[in-house]
Amino acid sequence: MNSLAVVVLNYNGIKLLEKFLPKVVDYSPEAHVVIIDNASTDESVPWIKMNHPSIQCITLSQNFGYASGYNKGLKEVKAEIYCLLNSDVLVTKNWLPPLLNHFNSNADTGILQPHILDYNKPTHFEYAGAAGGYIDANGFPFCRGRIHSNIEKDFGQYDLPKEIFWASGACFFIRSKLFWKQNGFDDSFFAHQEEIDLCWRVFNTGFKTMAIGASKVYHVGGATLGTSPRKVFLNHRNSLWMLTKNLPPEKLAWRIFRRLCWDGIIGIYYLFNLKFNSSLAIIKAHFAFYRRFKSIKTKSNISIKKENYFYTRNIILSFIKEKKLIFKDLNRE
Repeated sequence: MNSLAVVVLNYNGIKLLEKFLPKVVDYSPEAHVVIIDNASTDESVPWIKMNHPSIQCITLSQNFGYASGYNKGLKEVKAEIYCLLNSDVLVTKNWLPPLLNHFNSNADTGILQPHILDYNKPTHFEYAGAAGGYIDANGFPFCRGRIHSNIEKDFGQYDLPKEIFWASGACFFIRSKLFWKQNGFDDSFFAHQEEIDLCWRVFNTGFKTMAIGASKVYHVGGATLGTSPRKVFLNHRNSLWMLTKNLPPEKLAWRIFRRLCWDGIIGIYYLFNLKFNSSLAIIKAHFAFYRRFKSIKTKSNISIKKENYFYTRNIILSFIKEKKLIFKDLNRE
C-alpha cells in the first residue's frame, strides 16, 4: 500500500478547521494529516498545535495562494501519494480505501478524485468538481453532474470508475513523483484552474486522471461563494495561459483567437447585466495574457501535445442552441 499524506492548505480558516479537521483525522487512518498554513493572522496555527499536536503543521512566510502555497509546503511532505484537500470538505468513513486501491491496481493512473457532493444539499453534486471534470475545445471547463450553473442530483449515475480530463482542486489525489516531475502547479496562476493545467500536462505525458464514485466527500464552497471580479479575472487569464502552454502548436493561434472572441461575448453579457466590474476584469485578464504570452509560452516544454483533449467542441453553444444542461446529453466530439 502506498504511503499517503492528506494535506490541507489553510489561510485564516480556523472556523473551517474546527468544523471539518476532526473528521479528516478520525476518518483517515490510512494517511498522515498535514496542514500548510499560508501565513494566517487568525488563531489557526495555535489551535492546531493545541488540539491536534500530532499533525504536521508547515507555516509559510506569506499567503502564496493555492498553487505556490502547495508547491512550497509539499516540499516538506514525505509520501508517495498526496491528497490536496480543501479545508471546507467533509470527508466520510472509508473514503480513502477505494482511491488507494485504484492507485495500487492501476499504474497508468496519475491523478484521481472522489465524487464531490454539496455539503448544504447532500443529494446533489457540488459545483467545484462534481463527478469529474472536462473541457471543451476552447478551454471552458464543465463536469459530469455540473454544466454551467445546472447541478444534477446524484442517483449513482456516475458511480463506476471513469477516466476524466481534470480532477477538482477541492479534493485532488496525485502521485508525488508525478507532481514533482511536472514541477507541481504553475506558480504564476496563484489560484483557479491550476489543477486543470496540471491535469492537462499529465494527460499529455500519457497518464490518466480518474473519478472514483465509490468514494464521496461533501464540499461547502464552489458556486455558493459567488462570482467576484477577482475570480473572473483569474479564471479568464489562467485559462488563456493554460491553452497557450498545452495546445498542439498547429492549433494554438486559431483556438486562442476563438477563445478571445468568446471572452468578448461573455464580457458583453456581463455588461448588459450591469456587471461592469466583471466586464472590466475580462479586459484586464486579456491584457495580462498579452503581457505574459512569451514567458508563458516558454513553459510549454512538452514535446507531445495531444489533440483529443476536449470532450465536446463548444459547451456554451450546446447550452444556447440545444439547451443541453445534463452531461449525458452532450455530444462527444
